[in-house]
Amino acid sequence: MAGGPIERVAVVGAGIMGTGIAQVFAQFGFGVAQVDVSEAVLVKSRERMRQSLEGLVAKGKLPREEADAALGRVRQTVVVADAAKEADFVVEAVVEDLEMKKKVFAEWDRICPPQVILATNTSILSPTEMASVTRRPGQCIGMHFMNPAPIMRLVELVPGLLTAPETVEATKALAGRIGKTAVVARESPGGIVSRIMMAMRNEAADILAEGVATAEDIDTAMKLGAGFPMGPLELIDLVGVDLHVTNSETMVRETGNTKYRPHPLLRKMVRAGLLGRKSGQGFYTYPR
Repeated sequence: MAGGPIERVAVVGAGIMGTGIAQVFAQFGFGVAQVDVSEAVLVKSRERMRQSLEGLVAKGKLPREEADAALGRVRQTVVVADAAKEADFVVEAVVEDLEMKKKVFAEWDRICPPQVILATNTSILSPTEMASVTRRPGQCIGMHFMNPAPIMRLVELVPGLLTAPETVEATKALAGRIGKTAVVARESPGGIVSRIMMAMRNEAADILAEGVATAEDIDTAMKLGAGFPMGPLELIDLVGVDLHVTNSETMVRETGNTKYRPHPLLRKMVRAGLLGRKSGQGFYTYPR
């Protein structure tokens, strides 16, 4: 069973979510080992993290010395064993591919001490299935951070079928230590937020494709009319058009409900390489 103090965290993945999650833990004083298979991706992640911290300093939300200290707490490596031997808690944030996530869980299960909790950041895929490849299904759980992780206050906890109550409580307490409010959702594709937001984002794409309104007016309407901090098409660009399409298709497959299907426009954008912020062009154009 899970036990012992959690002071050192391993984050597997150096994409947008892995970077944000690593930053959050580092800001709140945790030693962080960030792992990826690519040195180049890790370098880009550190720069993205530095820019994010600089932004908080510029806005007066974080003292300079705390930003520097946070970045200094993040150690990056491509060697899983180096990170695993020091980790008290592991968060997996690799691409939304179930087989890849299962490989990550199996590998970290072999290397980590038996008390370590293995968490997955997914909101779409099954924590139960990921846990099935480990010897510690009671210590596996979904821990879904909202994007951008350093800013959004919510974390969704999704216990698998065999997740122990102690694991849920330990993960909930950990979320509180990094300034997050945790809600618990029964395992279901999309959980709470992604399930609602997926349908909304696809509806926004439908409205755009039908020529009802421009992307700018759709997003402005939702920000001013519904109080959203970011419009649905802006959010697709932030998440990545390709990832949104993949997650939408997974939702259709898992639920059988076609309301989650991505509009053909979104698939065309992926084929054209218009992936949003990460490619410099999606519904909007971004400086590179």
